[in-house]
Amino acid sequence: MNAKNIKHPTTPLDTPSALQGVKVVEMGQLIAGPFCGKTLGEFGAEVIKIEAPGAGDPLRNWRLIKEGTSVWWQVQSRNKRSVALDLRQKEAQDVARRLIAEADVLVENFRPGTLEGWGMSPAELHAINPGLVILRISGYGQTGPYRDLPGFGVIGEAMGGLRHLTAEPGRVPVRVGVSIGDTLAALHGVIGVMMALYHRKVNGGPGQVIDVALHEAVFNVMESLLPEYSAFGAVREAAGSALPGIAPSNAYPCQDGWVLVAGNGDSIFKRLMTAIDRQDLADAPDLAHNAGRVARVAEIDAAIGDWTHGRSVRTVMEELGKARVPAGKVYTARDIAEDPHYRARDMILTQHTRDGYDVEVPGIVPKLSLTPGTVRASAPHVGDDTDVVLAKLGLTTEQIARLREKGIIQ
Repeated sequence: MNAKNIKHPTTPLDTPSALQGVKVVEMGQLIAGPFCGKTLGEFGAEVIKIEAPGAGDPLRNWRLIKEGTSVWWQVQSRNKRSVALDLRQKEAQDVARRLIAEADVLVENFRPGTLEGWGMSPAELHAINPGLVILRISGYGQTGPYRDLPGFGVIGEAMGGLRHLTAEPGRVPVRVGVSIGDTLAALHGVIGVMMALYHRKVNGGPGQVIDVALHEAVFNVMESLLPEYSAFGAVREAAGSALPGIAPSNAYPCQDGWVLVAGNGDSIFKRLMTAIDRQDLADAPDLAHNAGRVARVAEIDAAIGDWTHGRSVRTVMEELGKARVPAGKVYTARDIAEDPHYRARDMILTQHTRDGYDVEVPGIVPKLSLTPGTVRASAPHVGDDTDVVLAKLGLTTEQIARLREKGIIQ
């Protein structure tokens, strides 16, 4: 389908965009690099996605497919333009360099050395665009003995220490259910990009390279894991739904589901014990502080579980809400879709796709008061914007047609 025949649904812009005027070339695929491009695009950056002619980004065919395209793609690639270039060919690499020469940011998540093999090392790119910010996301980073090993998000989660903790004690480590390693790397990448752009604008500095490794992004959020080992030789182990060393904080069974209860604040604990009719525990001197509660955590968990298991999730939530005790139902997709709070905060948006159907998608985070994020355009088909983007680069209609005949573009 020709891009000019596609209606691009837009969100009216009542306020300026935080990243208006920032140009991003996204050369990544699947999750880590594209999630970074997605986030930058939601806050106003112009994101030009380069993908291979034909099938394009493999994410287009991941998980559930509607009208020939993954519904995940509709979220991951909104606000982006698609240029289909076969980067294995020199002429395509030349076109990519022309795009990058006009960009503020380049995002890539290939295996280290891929850009260099195409004649696009950071030194070569900075020679044509000194202010370019280059974000490189890879499994193990651009340096070190593991740099050339293939790495996916799940491997980063394992090496970063997360997978060891996500299990019931003595059982097989499990994944958290989403590609959290990739997303954490992407968010660290966004932070790096914003810092580099700030340095360039405010301090007059040149562009720089941001090196994000998947396992390091995971490791960065592992809290006290390493210092506890360094100071005490303590290796933190899997603890199921509990939060080791902090009590009570766990998941408790109800008649029709599970509820998470976080009663680990001193005053909160007293209110929780009163709410479940365990005044003896509320008044116990040794339970007034966390250290004492940790020593008796099994007893406390049993008391809470005894109270919750004879009640419905709704009843537990209502009674703990009255007691001002933090508690939460374990939500499914249906719970999220039906929750009024999600909708009140615009965290569920209806997005019209270029395939002609509407789909509900996640809203935008974070929420900025003066320059909020927006959905300005739906996710593109492969190469939707190739002609328009290349024409803006100065290529003639004849030159574009010749590149298409040679299979260099789509």
